[in-house]
Amino acid sequence: MDDKRNGKPIQKKVSLSPSLLKRTVDSTKFEFETTEQVPELTNIVGQERGRAVMEFGLHVDKSGYNLYVSGIAGTGKTTFTKSLVHEIAKKDAKLFDWCYVNNFEDGYKPKILKLPVGIGKVLQNDMKNLIENLKTDIPLAFNEENYQKERSSILRDLQEKRGEIYQEVNKIAAEYGFIIRQSGASIITLPVMEGKPMNEETYRTMTSEQLKEIDRKSALLQEKILDSTNALRVMEKETKMALEKLDKKIALTATEYHMEEVKKKFKDCSDVIAYFVAVEGDIVNHIEDFLQDEQAKETNAFGELTQRKSRDRTYTKYAINLLVDNSETKGSPVIVADNPTYYNLIGKVEFENRMGIMSTDFTKIKPGFLHYANGGYIIVQAKDLFSKSYAWEGLKRALLNHKLQIENLGEHSGLITVTSLNPDPIPLHVKVIIIGNMETYQLLYQHEEDFSKLFKIRADFDVVMDYSTENMARFASFIHTHCKEHDLRHFDRTAVAKMMEYSLRLAGDQNKLSTRFNQQVETIYEADTWANMMGDELVSAKHVIKAIEEKEYRSSLYEEKLQESIQEGSILIDIDGAEIGQVNGLAIYNLGQYSFGKPSRITATTFVGKNGIINIERESKLGGNIHNKGIYILGGYLGQKFAQQHPLTLTAHIAFEQSYGGVDGDSASSTELYALLSSLAELPIEQGLAVTGSVNQKGEIQPIGGVNEKIEGFFKVCQNKGLTGKQGVLIPHQNVKNLMLKEEVIEAVKEGNFHIYEVKTVEEGIELLTGIPAGRMNVEGEYEENTVFGRVTAKLRDYMKLSEQHEKENNRE
Repeated sequence: MDDKRNGKPIQKKVSLSPSLLKRTVDSTKFEFETTEQVPELTNIVGQERGRAVMEFGLHVDKSGYNLYVSGIAGTGKTTFTKSLVHEIAKKDAKLFDWCYVNNFEDGYKPKILKLPVGIGKVLQNDMKNLIENLKTDIPLAFNEENYQKERSSILRDLQEKRGEIYQEVNKIAAEYGFIIRQSGASIITLPVMEGKPMNEETYRTMTSEQLKEIDRKSALLQEKILDSTNALRVMEKETKMALEKLDKKIALTATEYHMEEVKKKFKDCSDVIAYFVAVEGDIVNHIEDFLQDEQAKETNAFGELTQRKSRDRTYTKYAINLLVDNSETKGSPVIVADNPTYYNLIGKVEFENRMGIMSTDFTKIKPGFLHYANGGYIIVQAKDLFSKSYAWEGLKRALLNHKLQIENLGEHSGLITVTSLNPDPIPLHVKVIIIGNMETYQLLYQHEEDFSKLFKIRADFDVVMDYSTENMARFASFIHTHCKEHDLRHFDRTAVAKMMEYSLRLAGDQNKLSTRFNQQVETIYEADTWANMMGDELVSAKHVIKAIEEKEYRSSLYEEKLQESIQEGSILIDIDGAEIGQVNGLAIYNLGQYSFGKPSRITATTFVGKNGIINIERESKLGGNIHNKGIYILGGYLGQKFAQQHPLTLTAHIAFEQSYGGVDGDSASSTELYALLSSLAELPIEQGLAVTGSVNQKGEIQPIGGVNEKIEGFFKVCQNKGLTGKQGVLIPHQNVKNLMLKEEVIEAVKEGNFHIYEVKTVEEGIELLTGIPAGRMNVEGEYEENTVFGRVTAKLRDYMKLSEQHEKENNRE
């Protein structure tokens, strides 16, 4: 069909066929009637690359081969990661139980025991029973008659020998006028007067000569009895050692039986045997801890309670702190770190308040996620890990050093010095899987030098998958699995078809299904709810459609208010007639999960000057970097097209009218160029057409995002104001495959009330908008007259002449 404007014929471009506006899924092609007849899903849908990379990474048993799983939210990466890790973790793993015990040489450095799986719990119980038995048996042993007799014998020998020495010393003292008195292991000499020890009153009445004589004799006497005094001290020491030896002998006798029994159980654990030896030595050296001093018992309840707590703390040093018990673990442990703070990851030493004093011991050592995951896998979200102070530093240090060192965060950060425990480190062998987005990964890779050393594997999750028979079958199984797991109604074949169409729409591609399963699961749940409300036993197409429509309705209040503003004229949008330098551009608004298109009036004015193209959005600081780049590209296009033989003398202003919240993106750059060409050529543009698409310096139209929402947004405006049959949208030809339009738009196209045109170049677009040929350059380098480019060239020449004339006049002045 030919159209004539200004006497020049132009071939009218045919709008897209309705069959190209959407891929329709034919439910009759399915081999099932309902999803109840399809198998359950046994694998993730559409993430073959991600699965292959993860399987490889999880099987590499080398240092640094931890995984970072990247992808946008809602693609199921967390669910799949957990599923795959649990699947691989079923294989046999080399695990251990880990226990902290007291270090009897240095209580601030608890020792770690590495035990075979299941032995930790046995050791803990056996040590508890051992101490309970010794608390009874040791006191009994010291109350036995044989012990008392032997002890009495030792003390009796001491008394006899001591008596002999005193008799001897008394004889010598009497020769010097003294008597002796015993004071512990020492001998005190007292002067005698008239056969009695001299009292203090008599001593004060004596003359200095008498006192000197007494001191002289006392000194001589001390020399005489010095050997006897030393002998008494040696005797006291030997007696004490004999009593200690006896006590140790009795304690060993009471302890050895129980010790030998537990040692037999752990004969293959050298560390445990060494610990038992240390325990035995400590018990022998601290027998008094097991002996109740009846005379020291408090008579009141508070005193008894205090005494009991004191004894309990005394026995605590023999406890076993079972840090990690893997007796119930099947395969390798898989830990999901839901709150990965520093202490939750690395472990900590807790303190308790005792009479206003903060104290701790090895039993207060608490494990972290990494302790539980040791020998297996730990899964953590990047947003959680990097939002917690020092959490990444703690994890990184543990992975680099291959060990878990529990320490106070104040010491780790160097901010404060706190006296705390310094437990033995635990060897660490764990596979860490961080789940996050690509932006976080890039930041870490570029700015955290250790990250690339520790996380050598990145598994990417795609947002789309191929629209294939295999993936369609998996999609149906996906619906079946959710229906079964969450007790939902099954979907019939029509509902599955609509869900697939919805998935195509989410993907924004007629050849791709979306892998954003979160949104699709929401629709499954809501469709089931609508089936329940309507009293239907199966979910059918009408329920899926209803769920999608109602979800849009819940989110579309802001869109409706904008449409009302356009309809009542508050926002100026023309959909009829023609205007110079004015085009309807299409923008997209994102409101969380809901996005919609809104037309915006874009205007351009041109006049004489040398300022070039002035972007009003940029000048008013409302334009983003990408939008500003698009404006610069327009200058390159104009220079390439119209400034080959003479300079470009032009000032042009371009603006998004009634835009107050900022503009970014280059999807309107072709629209701005059409407005600019219209202004220069003084040719009106059809206002019933809206435009989207970016442009390069060669004039080629480039694809954009959100094409469905943009078309539907302009269609609503035309629908509300009245469809005339001349309205439509120009889109980049590359975006045709992205069309998944709503039925109402497709019906309007079928009836000829609305049109969608694909455009490859600026020339095609300007011809559609003006009805005038764009124009071609002849051999002389000139564009044909009465064409858009011919008129633009003529206007630019007029601007150049006027500018030169103005310069000459200024020079003459």
